[in-house]
Amino acid sequence: MSCFSCFSSKGKRRSRRHASRRAKSPIVHREPPPAENRNHKAVTPNRRSKENGNNPAAIKTDTGDKIAAQTFTFRELAAVTKNFRQDSLIGEGGFGRVYKGKLAKTGQDVAVKQLDRKGLQGNREFLVEVLMLSLLHHPNLVSLVGYCADGDQRILVYEYMSAGSLEDHLFDLPPGKAPLPWFTRMKITLDAAKGLEYLHDKANPPVIYRDLKSSNILLDQDYNVKLSDFGLAKLGPVGDKSHVSTRVMGTYGYCAPEYQRTGQLTVKSDVYSFGVVLLELITGRRAVDTTRRNKDQNLVTWADPILKDPQRFGELVDPLLKGDYPEKGLSQAIAVATMCLNEDASVRPLISDVVTALTFLGDKTDTIELIDSPIEPSPSRPFSYMNEQHKARVSDHREQEVAEAKEWGMTVRTGAMSNSTR
Repeated sequence: MSCFSCFSSKGKRRSRRHASRRAKSPIVHREPPPAENRNHKAVTPNRRSKENGNNPAAIKTDTGDKIAAQTFTFRELAAVTKNFRQDSLIGEGGFGRVYKGKLAKTGQDVAVKQLDRKGLQGNREFLVEVLMLSLLHHPNLVSLVGYCADGDQRILVYEYMSAGSLEDHLFDLPPGKAPLPWFTRMKITLDAAKGLEYLHDKANPPVIYRDLKSSNILLDQDYNVKLSDFGLAKLGPVGDKSHVSTRVMGTYGYCAPEYQRTGQLTVKSDVYSFGVVLLELITGRRAVDTTRRNKDQNLVTWADPILKDPQRFGELVDPLLKGDYPEKGLSQAIAVATMCLNEDASVRPLISDVVTALTFLGDKTDTIELIDSPIEPSPSRPFSYMNEQHKARVSDHREQEVAEAKEWGMTVRTGAMSNSTR
């Protein structure tokens, strides 16, 4: 039977035909791991029980949605993927393999993720993802069509995203493939921020994604974004709690420094990861690239001195754009990225404020003027923008507009500080 009670079964049957190879996937370590060893640490029984204390089944949305995921048998999904044939394979990672298929009853194209039984995503992560995606629904979150838990098989069925992941369009482009235009990059940035905003502000209690990275940002043919892979998602703090204490997991290069040091997780941890993705979109460089010189392998470390010098902003831009980007838009995007990447989590903006700031960056005709792009982030220098009509440009009334923007910025900072201390 396809049910969650099957999770306790060790499943003695092993199907060689459909067994997935174990692949490597980078995770967070206290110190940067060597390039050849970035696998998730094995979850011991006591660690697993501690994680299960934060029960994902307690999630409720503001719409009162109930679990509605369809259950599939292994035989059904084998038929959907043509027996998991190689020519249906569209992706592979530490979790297992992803195949493209078509449901016979509806004709819907789907992505079928078959978890490697010896891989990095275990029963708990499988259950978390089923529950999260069954209860949380938003245009910028991938939709779960169903799942299979036959015997020792753990398979997830998602809606199919025809353009693959952001990673496919940003790094190591094949000859002849055009790079993503600037405004498309900013649209992707905004969509990803809206997905996080839903998780942080609409879900009750809030959900911390914990694994935002370019490979988990899926795109359709129009470059609309859907966040995927919720196996590491965690319920956020509620009541008087300021954080959730948990073992450190995620992907090296994207995780917030305070989370790596202490294991204390907040929504601001996701904001840091968002800043890394935004920096990837600006630069066209990976969060961690072991093919570069040692001092240039970590994107945030490499970019840090440039982010503090507005005269050098042009050095950050992806050379594949060949200068085709708006200078003001670049300054605005860098200002947002700089605030999100602040070492002090309390100074990072709320994701809702990031959405507001990014609203016009993907619009070719309407831009907003950032006042005093931060040279060095500090509590007294939050990112701020023109508040009046959101389209105002610098004019003869600049002094009045600056005063209004500063007043708005102080209001946002005060609200962010108070929320982070609750």
